[in-house]
Amino acid sequence: MDKIRIRGGNRLNGEIQISGAKNAALPLMIASLLSDETLTLRNMPRLADVKLLQRILGNHGVDMAVDGKRPGQSDVHGETIHFSARQIVDTTAPYDLVSKMRASFWVLGPLLARCRTARVSLPGGCAIGTRPVDYHLMGLEALGAKIEIEQGYVLADAPDGLKGAHIVFPGVSVGATHNVLMAATLAKGETIMENAAREPEVGDVAECLNKMGAKISGIGSSTLRIEGVERLHGATHMVLPDRIETGTYAMAVAMAGGEVTLKGARADLVEALFPVMETAGVKMERINDGIKVSRNGARLHPVDVETQAYPGFPTDMQAQLMGLMTMADGTSKIRETIFENRFMHVQELARLGAEITLEGDTAQVHGAETLTGAEVMATDLRASVSLVIAGLAAQGDTFVNRVYHLDRGFEQLEKKLAACGADIERISA
Repeated sequence: MDKIRIRGGNRLNGEIQISGAKNAALPLMIASLLSDETLTLRNMPRLADVKLLQRILGNHGVDMAVDGKRPGQSDVHGETIHFSARQIVDTTAPYDLVSKMRASFWVLGPLLARCRTARVSLPGGCAIGTRPVDYHLMGLEALGAKIEIEQGYVLADAPDGLKGAHIVFPGVSVGATHNVLMAATLAKGETIMENAAREPEVGDVAECLNKMGAKISGIGSSTLRIEGVERLHGATHMVLPDRIETGTYAMAVAMAGGEVTLKGARADLVEALFPVMETAGVKMERINDGIKVSRNGARLHPVDVETQAYPGFPTDMQAQLMGLMTMADGTSKIRETIFENRFMHVQELARLGAEITLEGDTAQVHGAETLTGAEVMATDLRASVSLVIAGLAAQGDTFVNRVYHLDRGFEQLEKKLAACGADIERISA
């Protein structure tokens, strides 16, 4: 099994190309199930989750073609993939595939809307909390679906098709918003979704669906209105840049010191990060082709942060910030309000010498003078990269095991960091 070795102490200088957003790419791929015409997605990231979802979609009968390289393109430029679901040959999403990635559960809505029936395994994914699918099922039932759960599968039927409804989600759920939004595009009549997730990735999917012929308004707000149409057609769409990757590399530069341009990053997607980094003593500058991040030799300052639904500070950047604050000059407070089990990286950071105390949903990070390299283990996607960030400043060698977690959400991370001067490499077992 692969591991990543990092020898800390090197400053980072240069530029890093920001990849397409994983959290938009996956639901965009699933949206291809809604049409019998071709959906072309550009700036697709090369990730393990993308490859797994390709297998799942292939199981339903989706044909896929990947464009070859174009002149001047390198591996850091996103791929262009064409998805064609002319005929859905199987409306079952089996356990052995869905259990490996939670987002694959979102095929339920599109399969139900287009084929009027679906059988989808209850989901898996990172072990960061319960994350029930109640809101998904509530929304689809409101659209007229009859739903039963049998032997670990959701059985959904709508023999007369889905019908528009007024849906008020009890809480904000990105997954439920995606699932119900896609289903509602082919429902008869108008659907109003209140308390919908406002994440930019939700907006990106909605924009793509509109290109395919959907009629969605209120994009970017918590109330979405969808006027159902009979069918959707093909389209071409560019996946927006990954704001979580943007924040991750910004924190890597902050930890190691130096100056790096994050090419292709969009400042408007990471507004919540700017004041946090400024408080920490890190400079983030908006430029024409991205964001420039820099930190001189001064010690990092502590910060107090609470994770929130968008546009607040993202839970997907919490672990990275904690990794950064392990070297701050003072005590930081980080409160996790989204997922109850998302502090599993604390014990691994402690192996590097980090001083962190937990009190319920709050972590107090007592900045250390030095960190020391050690063998550590990735426990989930975002936690794994917090260990890389800490390793960039640790004395000696840090070995991050179980890097398949990293490969799920970060494209060629070790190559991007190495190109800016980090002493980092992947070691194959």
